[in-house]
Amino acid sequence: MTDERKRTGRGSRLSGRTIATRVRTAKGRKTSSTRWLQRQLNDPYVAEAKKQGFRSRAAFKLMEMDDRYGFLKKGGRVVDLGAAPGGWSQVAVERIGPAGHVVALDINAMDPLAGAHVLQADFLDPAAPGLIVEALGGPADVVLSDMAAPTTGHPPTDHLRIMALLEAALDFAGSVLIPGGTFIAKVFQGGSERELLARMKRDFATVRHSKPPASRKESPELYVVAQGFRGTVP
Repeated sequence: MTDERKRTGRGSRLSGRTIATRVRTAKGRKTSSTRWLQRQLNDPYVAEAKKQGFRSRAAFKLMEMDDRYGFLKKGGRVVDLGAAPGGWSQVAVERIGPAGHVVALDINAMDPLAGAHVLQADFLDPAAPGLIVEALGGPADVVLSDMAAPTTGHPPTDHLRIMALLEAALDFAGSVLIPGGTFIAKVFQGGSERELLARMKRDFATVRHSKPPASRKESPELYVVAQGFRGTVP
């Protein structure tokens, strides 16, 4: 058993092989929907998430990044933005333990999760940061953002929306993180814009792009992992 499995009680690796399932195109179902369903049924991370009781396969992305960078510490305070359905929050709750605190926020409804304070709100609503800070009860050790704006099919527009979410999450992280804290956010290949990346490099000791193994190869998503926040205590 690896150190990570001992620490969490669960592993970030897959436990076995799956047999490929072929999905027939049903009447009234679009071809794209059939492809999505077939991908889900044949995705080993989907099967493993179900087996281990995680709410989504995304849980493995966070586990893999934490196994590598070690930012989820026992007793830590964690903010999870774009949390629904709750896979990342589940991992955070397990890894920080009962002495820690997780605040999970999403614009969509999310089922209650033991060990986490769940909020339903639009993060871009001016009132949302205050709700998070009130629920957190102190500065954050880690701010996670798996937020993604709905795509329009127009790449320049979609990029601007993604960057707006990233900038808002970074602004929030700068207001709540402890010195030495960590900020992790979803971006897409092509990376974050130079101004935002330069800002992160100024405000954090290390800034890396990461594509965890659980992120589908065909997906353009990446995560920016910024550690060693240089700010002052909020």
